[in-house]
Amino acid sequence: MPFLNTRTFHILLSLLSLGWIACSGDQPQAAPETARILSQGEVVGTSLEAGQVHAWRGLPFAKAPVESLRWRSPEPAEGWEGVRRALESGSPCTQLGGDPVMGGEDCLYLDVFAPAMAADSVLSADDGLPVMFWIHGGGNSMGAGDQLPPEALARDNGVIVVTINYRLGIFGWLSHPALRATASGPEDASGNFATLDMIRALEWTRDNIAAFGGNPNRVTIFGESAGGMNVYSLLVSPLAKGLFHGAIAESGAPTSMTPDETEHYTDDSEAPGLPGSSRELVIALVEQEGLASGREAAKRVAAEMSDLETEAFLRGFSAEELLAPFAALMEGTGMPIYISPNIFQDGHVISLGEPIDLLSTPGAYNAVPFIAGTNREESKLFFAMNSPHVETTFGMPSGFSNERMYDVEGEYGGLIWRAMGADEPIAAMRKAQGPSVWAYRFDWDEEPSVLGMDISKLIGAGHAVEMLFVFGLTDLGFGNRFVFDDRPSAERLSEAMRSYWANFAHTLEPGTGQGGDLPEWGAWSLKSSGAKYIIFDSDRDGGIRFGTDQIDQNYVFARAAKDPRLLNNEERCRIYRNFVQWSESLTVDGYKEIGEGMCAAWPLESRLFFPSLSHKN
Repeated sequence: MPFLNTRTFHILLSLLSLGWIACSGDQPQAAPETARILSQGEVVGTSLEAGQVHAWRGLPFAKAPVESLRWRSPEPAEGWEGVRRALESGSPCTQLGGDPVMGGEDCLYLDVFAPAMAADSVLSADDGLPVMFWIHGGGNSMGAGDQLPPEALARDNGVIVVTINYRLGIFGWLSHPALRATASGPEDASGNFATLDMIRALEWTRDNIAAFGGNPNRVTIFGESAGGMNVYSLLVSPLAKGLFHGAIAESGAPTSMTPDETEHYTDDSEAPGLPGSSRELVIALVEQEGLASGREAAKRVAAEMSDLETEAFLRGFSAEELLAPFAALMEGTGMPIYISPNIFQDGHVISLGEPIDLLSTPGAYNAVPFIAGTNREESKLFFAMNSPHVETTFGMPSGFSNERMYDVEGEYGGLIWRAMGADEPIAAMRKAQGPSVWAYRFDWDEEPSVLGMDISKLIGAGHAVEMLFVFGLTDLGFGNRFVFDDRPSAERLSEAMRSYWANFAHTLEPGTGQGGDLPEWGAWSLKSSGAKYIIFDSDRDGGIRFGTDQIDQNYVFARAAKDPRLLNNEERCRIYRNFVQWSESLTVDGYKEIGEGMCAAWPLESRLFFPSLSHKN
């Protein structure tokens, strides 16, 4: 399950907030020219960007998944009487990060952004604008669809952008026999409730987007990090077939979990489950309620419950109570992301089998034109606040105690992410579906120095940074001084990336961009010396160019074993440890076996990997 246990986006999102708050402020006002009629009723939105963009926020695409609808597949949203004022985004879905929880379970809303057009000039569905359907990241346990403003894409690139919320963590993915026992169908029984939220939002888009001037037959799904993982999951979901026509995965990876992993105890001798599995959750709640003291006693109590009793037990908790075991584990870590299994191989919502195997097999997945890529130094965003190689002053990074190791660890974090998230799946799909797959690597790393700390070295081409460019967020107001050393150069790169992304949405290939003036981004080449991926970088660091190499996980492992920059086994084991922690390309057992046990002197920290939710092991 790669990238499930990532650190927060707090650094980047804080910088984004500085600029976003600076350009926000006034309460949104209804704009009469945005009146539209949907299948649910009449709606009015607001006008943005000096009248160049229309926006409709907080549109329900499903019934609130509360009470009896908690842990059930989403049902179509009901209609309304009169005119709905769609001026503010809906609540984020329930997640850690408040006191201790924020958001709510009534959260299945989406926002629509479109180039401004009068109601009587909206094109027919077949002639409508392409749709870009955004799936946010956040480890599948935090985040919201409205974190990044997409106005620039609508304003400058002639696309309609839909941003969605979906249930998170244990509210979005929970598979347990007790929930299946009363399920009304295979969707309810699947446990993949958040995946079904995404599918329901795509169905809503198919049925309603023409009212906003969009073409329901030209929908591109795109997402970052966990959102990229979810893009991959929709490729292997039979229920999503035909609901989208192109896909882009930014810093994601194909991943899914078996029934054993999602439900069993972590110490099951035959088929151990993953941290945060449904049975682990039940015994943690048993202990929390004082029904047992100690892990083994809690297991006995859980075993004595019938399915109906277990279901009633789970449904009897508030959202805050359900998250309390995770909140206790995360206390003091600064991590609102928590670990629980997601994207389950149920054979109905998600196909059975390893995703990379499905993506290698013609007919086994939803083969649409596809782009995938990663950032050169993905893991630096997470290392920045949690590395022994970084010195801090008053809790903030102020310098490096070992810049060599910091850079090497950041490089390997990017390599393993690239192998798993781009090169391996793209190479597989290239053989399965032909030349309708493209890859990229994001290399821009021109942040400034702030209070003596060189952000270009601290974060560089780190995780999530490319979103600033894809969404055209190169003017953050006060935040500019923390992000861009050369803002005009960043603007040019952002314009180029948006041009490629939008041209893909329009034509289902990135080509030479919308204006036909960019280097031609060719499909992944099968030739050993052919161009495999495009590199996005600043003018002064080589600009847009192409790479011809291809890597996989074995290459990265072998390179780490012989890298002369790693001076001893302790340093080498730090790299392997990161493979377990940040990408899970290496298992805990695999780490113990590296180099005939050479890493035994530097064991993994149990707190970091959460062997169980039960805190009284």
